[in-house]
Amino acid sequence: MNSIRTTKSRPNMWALLSFLFITIILLPNLVIAVNFFAPANENWQHIKEYLLVDIVTNTGIILVFTAIATTLIGTSLAWIVTVYKFPLRNFFRWGLILPLAVPPFIGAYTYHGIVNYTGVIQSTLRNSFSIQVDQKYFDIMSIQGSIFIFTLFLYPYIYVITKSFFEQQSASIVENARLLGANSFEVFFRVILPIARAAIIGGVTIVMLEVINDYGVVKYYGVQTFITSIFQTWFAMGDIDSAFKIAGTLMVVVIFILILETIVRGRKRYSYSTTKVRPIQSKLLVGTKAWLMFAYCFAIFSLGLLIPLLQLIYWAVMTYDKILTAEFFTLIKNSFTAAATAALLTVAIALVIANYTRISRSIFSKVISKITVLGYSIPGAIIAVGIITIFIALDDILYSFFTSFNSDPIYVLRTSLVMLISAYVIRFLAVGYNSIEAGFEKVGNTFTEASRMLGVSQVKTFFGVDIPLVKGAVISGFILVFVDILKELPLTMLLQPFNFSTLATKAFRYANDEMVSEAASASLLIILISGICIFIFHKVLDKGE
Repeated sequence: MNSIRTTKSRPNMWALLSFLFITIILLPNLVIAVNFFAPANENWQHIKEYLLVDIVTNTGIILVFTAIATTLIGTSLAWIVTVYKFPLRNFFRWGLILPLAVPPFIGAYTYHGIVNYTGVIQSTLRNSFSIQVDQKYFDIMSIQGSIFIFTLFLYPYIYVITKSFFEQQSASIVENARLLGANSFEVFFRVILPIARAAIIGGVTIVMLEVINDYGVVKYYGVQTFITSIFQTWFAMGDIDSAFKIAGTLMVVVIFILILETIVRGRKRYSYSTTKVRPIQSKLLVGTKAWLMFAYCFAIFSLGLLIPLLQLIYWAVMTYDKILTAEFFTLIKNSFTAAATAALLTVAIALVIANYTRISRSIFSKVISKITVLGYSIPGAIIAVGIITIFIALDDILYSFFTSFNSDPIYVLRTSLVMLISAYVIRFLAVGYNSIEAGFEKVGNTFTEASRMLGVSQVKTFFGVDIPLVKGAVISGFILVFVDILKELPLTMLLQPFNFSTLATKAFRYANDEMVSEAASASLLIILISGICIFIFHKVLDKGE
């Protein structure tokens, strides 16, 4: 009886804190929603009449074709490394995840440097083979080029999710299909794909949200999308009201994608009818088939990581002597300080919310859980517009407050790092929450209940029992958030304080100023850190931890 009473009394403090955090998360989006319905000015009328169709069309084309291409590549690679054995298969199982370490904007300027007139391809053709090529065949700065870049560096989202799904399937599914006369293609298309639909759609949704959030690729390649329009309206025109309208329209697009995902997933669910489940056994390939599989995997790995990495290393060697200055180490300090601070806050808030949703089974806790997870679906530019509006309003209140005391008033919040870190926390809370929630689900509530029955308080139980049990998930969540922030571009570009730059923003500015060689050192450091983290997580997942 005592256990029941304590179970009911526990959620109060956690519910209050969770409600406070969720309100803070929702506030920027509510600001966007309210201002979206405000009276329109002339700029918005002009954008709506002459530009909005092109913005929607360009964004839609990139989304659709990137989704198709990443699905084909990610799903096929996941199936190949799961069911076949061929040369270097064990390497490709984790190596094909590594292109995720390359932020798409870095891939964009690197590939432009490779294929342009002075790049290695055209220079080799001219100097070694006396071949002059038509420049239109090497023009990557277009919608088609954007799709190519997004496909190469975002397909791992689908690859990781579907590979994990395939590896958990029962071998009897494939064996029964083959006994009924189905060949390899029929097994894949008629059996495996239907049951993997939810996993594939989940990966595709993440890819589409990443595309929507991107600023670096479309800005560098000169493609007009929602994100570039928000930047132009805000900075070039100084019109935040029209930026609100564009951000609100983009929110509608995001909601449509999420609804579409739910519809496409459908209500079909597949589960095992027996506890005797054998994982799919990989089939040894020999001869031509084995080398074809190797060639396909190696081609994607080379395009997604090896080629751009070699080009970046070449540029870094050319320019390191003038890049590795005190300013460069300041960039490293800024990046690590902002990312570490935001990641710590994110994990702390995620711990509180995950703990509440674990010990409470109310509708309110379920709603909070959904809101927390969906936070990642809101593009960074939308969060930035909402955040800066809130912080300007708070700054005005503080300014008036100091004025009333006859002190020297100054604007503090809008020029501080607090605004940027707050935006990071809102944007990436879902990443930390997912990791910690999975950790809590694994350990359950048994030890927490035992601690409470022994008379230990909620707070002491939380710090003395719960957190040590999920410390692995907490560390994982911290690293994931840290790496995401390290690579983040739109939020940082919009909200960074004066004279504050990060590795990502400096690399982008170098590239945007046609100083691609100088951008290589910062880009390599970002890729190196991200790649190490991805490798560690792959090894941890392989051990089933």
